[in-house]
Amino acid sequence: MDDDGRYRDNRSDFIRGAKDIAKVAKKQVGKKVGRGMDKMTDEYTKRSYKRFEEEDDEDYAGVPSNDDGYYRNDSRANDDEGHSDSTEGHDEDDEIYEGEYQGIPRADSGKAGSMDGVTDAQAQQFRDLSAYEGERRKDQEELAQQYETILQECGHGKFQWTLYFVLGLALMADGVEIFVVGFVLPSAEKDMCLSEPNKGMLGLIVYLGMMVGAFVWGGLADRIGRRQTLLISLSINSVFAFFSSFVQGYSSFLFCRLLSGVGIGGSIPIVFSYYSEFLAQEKRGEHLSWLCMFWMIGGIYASAMAWAIIPHYGWSFQMGSAYQFHSWRVFVLVCAFPSVAAISALTTMPESPRFYLENGKHDEAWMILKQVHDTNMRAKGYPERVFSVTTIKTVKQMDELMNMGDNTAWHEKWKLKLSALFHQVWHNFQAVFSPEYRRTTYMMMAVWFSMSFSYYGLTVWFPDMIKYLQKQEYSSRTKVFVKEKVEHVTFNFTLENQVHRQGEYFNDKFMNLRMRSMVFEDSLFEECYFEDITSSNTFFKNCTFIASIFHNTDLFKYRLVNCRLINSTFMNNKEGCLLSDVSDDNNAYMVYFVSFLGTLAVLPGNIVSALLMDKIGRLRMLAGSSVISCISCFFLSFGNSESAMIALLCLFGGISIASWNALDVLTVELYPSDKRTTAFGFLNALCKLAAVLGISIFTSFVGITKAVPILFASGALAAGSFLALKLPETRGQVLQ
Repeated sequence: MDDDGRYRDNRSDFIRGAKDIAKVAKKQVGKKVGRGMDKMTDEYTKRSYKRFEEEDDEDYAGVPSNDDGYYRNDSRANDDEGHSDSTEGHDEDDEIYEGEYQGIPRADSGKAGSMDGVTDAQAQQFRDLSAYEGERRKDQEELAQQYETILQECGHGKFQWTLYFVLGLALMADGVEIFVVGFVLPSAEKDMCLSEPNKGMLGLIVYLGMMVGAFVWGGLADRIGRRQTLLISLSINSVFAFFSSFVQGYSSFLFCRLLSGVGIGGSIPIVFSYYSEFLAQEKRGEHLSWLCMFWMIGGIYASAMAWAIIPHYGWSFQMGSAYQFHSWRVFVLVCAFPSVAAISALTTMPESPRFYLENGKHDEAWMILKQVHDTNMRAKGYPERVFSVTTIKTVKQMDELMNMGDNTAWHEKWKLKLSALFHQVWHNFQAVFSPEYRRTTYMMMAVWFSMSFSYYGLTVWFPDMIKYLQKQEYSSRTKVFVKEKVEHVTFNFTLENQVHRQGEYFNDKFMNLRMRSMVFEDSLFEECYFEDITSSNTFFKNCTFIASIFHNTDLFKYRLVNCRLINSTFMNNKEGCLLSDVSDDNNAYMVYFVSFLGTLAVLPGNIVSALLMDKIGRLRMLAGSSVISCISCFFLSFGNSESAMIALLCLFGGISIASWNALDVLTVELYPSDKRTTAFGFLNALCKLAAVLGISIFTSFVGITKAVPILFASGALAAGSFLALKLPETRGQVLQ
């Protein structure tokens, strides 16, 4: 027994000495080898000396540890079990030999020996990385279970509702951004002299910006944090939305709206991921659906502000002819308020504790969860309840070693950091298409694309069809005059919606009047006098002007098409493009009113989806809503009047919102926390690309046929509902 005890003591001393040697060896190796070999050796040596203390972990499994979490299995090993068969570099007598650190070839090795050493090191690296990934996977599964239990203890109360309204402001800013350009376009196109191609580009630029923003900010949120990334993205949105209100040129305005869209593009993927990580399993589907209501509130806010501000052209000022600030710019400025409010409120909220735990920050996560618990308990009248959790599982981290030294310039350090961040984000994006998630990702891509293509295409096609129907009705009331002769007459009243062909006008005066939708074709004007004329949609085609005078009018260049001017004079012409005349107020109010009704019609569908999301499941909600939306598309063929199109718009919006709510919840729950915003951001970027394609295709058929857009939308929704049933159901599961 004495010999056996001495043997055990000697073996314990030997084990401790081996670990010290391993540590010193690792430090010496880090000073001599490159970054890639350093990382490989670090992982290998760490594993080598940890093998001595891992054999008896099973005896201590589940015991709380202050080092690394509740489920940590790295307790001190029993000295009797120091040997591990998987540990290379030990013989039967447990003596260390020189070949233990096989990642480093010996200096006296030959060429063949060096090659063998490198090959063995690479094989060992792959084995170690595979094992390390397995450990991370196990950690993540254990964390998901424990985290759900902790959220149950924290409860659902004041903290979650406060965060609900804070993140709701960010989602509201996204809803506002969608409507801004559409509302200001009728005024901005005349203020900036926009051609039809420029108008189309301005309408699509926000979607292109949001597409880029969703991908970029979604990827960054998984690496630097949900809250920090959301603050950065909202700040970019608010700054460039503010600038776009004041810039004068079309290119500058386009650039500012592009960057504003890039900023707000991170809102949807981050907001839903952020909020879901504070919600327990039985509350998640319902409350994420309630959060979707803020997108609707953003649309209502934008419609109401446009209705109240844009038609008031008196709300403007100008400094000479170079700078003009009209009412539509006031509207653009007001639309930046939700984003600014979201930034102010978000500074008072903490980071997601789930993000901290996924990144090995135990203490920070514990403090936040304790804050959630205490806030909810105090609000419920139980301030004496103590947060019983002492330690929480954290996920093993993949070390990213980067030795920059003290003499490295600051710009080189930033370059290296940004390069490392880019590679981390790109690796995370590639992981979304790994074999484990590939099928899910492809299926989700198809569902997101089909939903977005049909929804955005139809929602933009609806207003254009309404405008077309209004134009058709207005044209049906056009008065036509042929070969009329008018002499010595003074016109000082409004001329509207008339066509004059082959007319003759001698010594007539057109003074202090407005011309709206007037067309003169093949007419003769002799010794006529035009003064203080403001026109909209008015043209003179193939006309002849003899000895006529134009004073303070806008009847020049754009209004005169293939006309002959003989001894005629233009004096003090109105320069630039003018805003639409007040006569367009009714049309403007109708556009805002239709958008207001369309967003308000979403409310019933939102309430129903929130109440049923956790009862019938995400897939049934998604597929069922898509099928009903597909059926409602066929009723569009019966919409031959303005009122009928408005009613169908409201019907389609109210039904399809349930699909979007289910899709958002499903996307959050299908991906793990370390890839959640990356996947959500990519899918949301694909959604915006589909929106651009849908809008471009659907609007090209306005006034031509309704059959093609209806067939496209119905086919896309049918395909989306079918594919949705192939996805896994996530109801009742813990957040991965």
